[in-house]
Amino acid sequence: MPKKADSNCPVCGKPIQKDYRPFCSRGCKDRDLLNWLGDGYRIPGPQVSQTGVDSESEGG
Repeated sequence: MPKKADSNCPVCGKPIQKDYRPFCSRGCKDRDLLNWLGDGYRIPGPQVSQTGVDSESEGG
């Protein structure tokens, strides 16, 4: 039997609302988007040197 999904908003912990799933409100939905757009969430990876970034942008 599959495990029941969490029924709380990942931003504030309040119960989710069907219209904004998996969030509780438009505000939390927008806050989550702003975190992604503003580097609030990061995916770990190897560190890139500034020199490596500059040479890639000049070569294309």
